[in-house]
Amino acid sequence: MTGRLMLLDTASLYFRAYFGVPDSVKAPDGTPVNAVRGLLDFIDRLVKDHRPDRLVACMDADWRPQWRVDLIPTYKAHRVAEERQGGPDEEEVPDTLAPQVPVIEEVLDAIGIARVGVAGYEADDVIGTFTGRAAGPVDIVTGDRDLYQLVDDERGIRVLYPLKGVGTLQLTDEAVLREKYGVDGRGYADLALLRGDPSDGLPGVAGIGEKTAAKLLAEFGDLAGIMAAVDDPRARLTPSQRKRLTEARPYVAVAPKVVRVAGDVPLPDVDTALPHAPRDPAALRELARRWGLGGSLERLLTTLTG
Repeated sequence: MTGRLMLLDTASLYFRAYFGVPDSVKAPDGTPVNAVRGLLDFIDRLVKDHRPDRLVACMDADWRPQWRVDLIPTYKAHRVAEERQGGPDEEEVPDTLAPQVPVIEEVLDAIGIARVGVAGYEADDVIGTFTGRAAGPVDIVTGDRDLYQLVDDERGIRVLYPLKGVGTLQLTDEAVLREKYGVDGRGYADLALLRGDPSDGLPGVAGIGEKTAAKLLAEFGDLAGIMAAVDDPRARLTPSQRKRLTEARPYVAVAPKVVRVAGDVPLPDVDTALPHAPRDPAALRELARRWGLGGSLERLLTTLTG
């Protein structure tokens, strides 16, 4: 897999589209399609501005994998709308967004944009595995800072983080991470683990905020170095830090597997090449008619075929 690969954290982007495009954007039958059209506009702008050779829409086949919940039961617990036995819990999603997700999937498939979700894994894990296997540069498009852990200047891996729509993106490389957080890509997962993240139900280490976590990582190198320092009376830790980290050992023991994206997802064999013509023109015409995709779809097709 050579050439520039662009990986979309699709749910992150269609959530942004949903809240960024008025719900007055509707299909002929009155159904809101603001997330559908907004996502198509996002992809059009991304392809125009960054010219990837390959493109994958990465999906959450399981937004809250049980193997993560088994390790940290609070993981994303506050987002559960309904618990389900024998399958993924249902995520709390706005009523008018949920019906748009299958439409998004059908449209991407008809266009011919590779769409990959793998049972038991989040989109982040799919992105992590594609990134690990890539031979060329990678642009990861996401509104989720967790994926900063994949940033690697040497390999040309950066995160395109939308600040406003996708017209204004923070091109996140190691210099940006060091300036904002005091760590590089490899250090970001340890920083997030120590700091915690209420939006993901990660408790972190009590009393260790972002700045303290960055200082500890600068002093001791990584999480393993920090925990080794807890057992070293000569290490420069305050009594409070030593106490807090000692009490957090059970959390620290399991949190890395939860916080770090998987790199061993069994990816399907898909054609990731950027499509230059629709895969299923007839299906796409019908989807465009039924859902009133209009200029959003036309602009993207023009960009792809140009």
